Amino acid sequence: MSEPLNETTIALVKATAPAIQQHGLAITQRMYERLFVNEDVKAMFDQAAQQSGEQPKRLAAAILAYAQNIDKLEALTAPVMRMAARHVETGVKPEHYPLVAEALLPAIRDVLKDAATDEILAAWGKAYWFLADILIGKEAGLYAEIEAR
Repeated sequence: MSEPLNETTIALVKATAPAIQQHGLAITQRMYERLFVNEDVKAMFDQAAQQSGEQPKRLAAAILAYAQNIDKLEALTAPVMRMAARHVETGVKPEHYPLVAEALLPAIRDVLKDAATDEILAAWGKAYWFLADILIGKEAGLYAEIEAR
C-alpha cells in the first residue's frame, strides 16, 4: 500500500493540471502506444474505442480530473467507482497496474519533454500508485461480490 500523498506531491501534481489539460490526449495516446506492445494487455481493450479516440480522451479527462482534485479526492468518488467497475468487467488485476505505470510515466516525459522534470515524474509516480491502491481495493471488493454470487 502506498503512503498518503504529502503536500509537495499534491502541489506538484496540481501544478501540472494546465499542461495535462493542454497535452493530456497526446500523453494518453503515447501511453497506449507504449502499453500495447504487450499483446495480452492490448487484447483487454476495446480497440474500436482506441481507434475512435474515445478511450484516450476518457483517460485524458480522468487524469486531468485527478490532477485538479488531488487535494479533494472525495470529488472523485463516483468516477473512481465507475472506473473500478469497468476494470472488473474487463478483467483488470493488480498485476496490470505496474504495466500502466511503466507506460504512463515515460509517456508524460515523451510529450512534456523537459517540463516533465524528475521531481514532477516522481510526484506523478506517487500519485499514480496512491490512486492505483484505491482502485485495486475497490476492484477486490467487486470481485469478491461477484464470487459470492
